[in-house]
Amino acid sequence: MLAKSERCWWCGTDPIYVDYHDTEWGVPVTDDRALFEKLVLDGFQAGLSWLLILKKREAFRKAFKGFDPAKVARFTERDVARLLQDEGIVRSRAKIEGAVKSARAWLEVMEDGEGSFRDLIWEAVDHRTVDMKLARREDLCTLSPGSVALAKTLKKRGFSFCGPVIVYAFMQAAGMYNEHLLSCPRHRACAKVARK
Repeated sequence: MLAKSERCWWCGTDPIYVDYHDTEWGVPVTDDRALFEKLVLDGFQAGLSWLLILKKREAFRKAFKGFDPAKVARFTERDVARLLQDEGIVRSRAKIEGAVKSARAWLEVMEDGEGSFRDLIWEAVDHRTVDMKLARREDLCTLSPGSVALAKTLKKRGFSFCGPVIVYAFMQAAGMYNEHLLSCPRHRACAKVARK
């Protein structure tokens, strides 16, 4: 466990958020299904706090069949109605329908013969983590040319809730950008994992 003074400030003191910072955020993700889950959850987070999503993540996983895109893609209006009654998740019709639409788009990407979802996503950073080497919190951005380009690609492919700001948060979380501050020990740890 990192000392509070060493850790990036944004996770505060909530144990769930601290654990997320210390073990998950910024670690490069290359598993297709895990990337799909992260993208969908970032879409659900739009306008809300990430901590709220983290607290509901297990309920989301249950509601969305472990974020198995093949299963989510088969959701019908009856499933949408069921999810709108599920108090464990964010009950937004647009976001739920967007997740189903994105699952269908994910399947098309996987079936088109041009590579995997991982290939589509990581192409935005030339298939390697970009180390932002941030010294101060004021240096953080909310979008980048890479997130703008990836958002356009995803929308063109049929994904929902994937604007440039949402995609930038996704890219940070998935380790495409290492945006732990240089003073945070997780910066070095994530950089080391990214080099493997």
